[in-house]
Amino acid sequence: MNIWKKLAGNKIIRKIIYAIVGIFSYPGLAIVNKLKISGTEYIEDLPPRNVLFVSNHQTYFADVITFLHIFCAVKWRKHNRLGLPYYLLNPFTSVYYVAAEETMKSSWLTRLFTLGGALTVRRTWKKEGTEARRGLDPSDTRKIQTALKKSWVITFPQGTTKPFAPGRKGTAYIIKQMQPVVIPVVIQGFWRAFDKKGLKMKKKGIPLSVRFKKPLSIDFNDTPENILAQVMDAIEQSKEHMMTGAHHWKTASAVA
Repeated sequence: MNIWKKLAGNKIIRKIIYAIVGIFSYPGLAIVNKLKISGTEYIEDLPPRNVLFVSNHQTYFADVITFLHIFCAVKWRKHNRLGLPYYLLNPFTSVYYVAAEETMKSSWLTRLFTLGGALTVRRTWKKEGTEARRGLDPSDTRKIQTALKKSWVITFPQGTTKPFAPGRKGTAYIIKQMQPVVIPVVIQGFWRAFDKKGLKMKKKGIPLSVRFKKPLSIDFNDTPENILAQVMDAIEQSKEHMMTGAHHWKTASAVA
């Protein structure tokens, strides 16, 4: 386990993993399917640490892999595009992503992905197997806080790929305590193009989009409930968005 932790913190190992995963995932994002990126102007001049990306979630891994592609491309001064993936020669690795512990231990491949910067968090479960939404474990919160002190962190406040699921207060508590730059991200199309894990292509020619929004203006003295509501509205997963988006989701599901 100690060796595993050392490997997880090794930047050279992370660069190698990013390059390998990037090479294999690039065609599915930029060639077979068409990725549209917008808003990279909001991430071009961010500080090197204490930046929290909050996003809706559609697959376990394709979402995160796409973010890493984009961050690497932006590091190489590309604007709202990936272009040729020569950015994988020296990828941007100062970023972590929050993932469920049980997901990251499910196979050798997911364990390998853990070395790429996963912050594994535990879920609590009811007897019947459904999730008890009680927020983050305190030790998991500290893990994310430690990562924010030295880098960027990607998190999915809903903790599930189900659209319009309620957000978790753990994200709001982290925002209150760490007072990071919070960048909302809205993604679309990934659930149609890939399977739930995001590792197998389900359909070709699907428009994929990743839209970065300007940093949120947050009152860090506000209540966790209000901060979470602001985040959920920004990533377009609030109740108001559910009213307008549910019909589109059902229609798209029927077509897919």
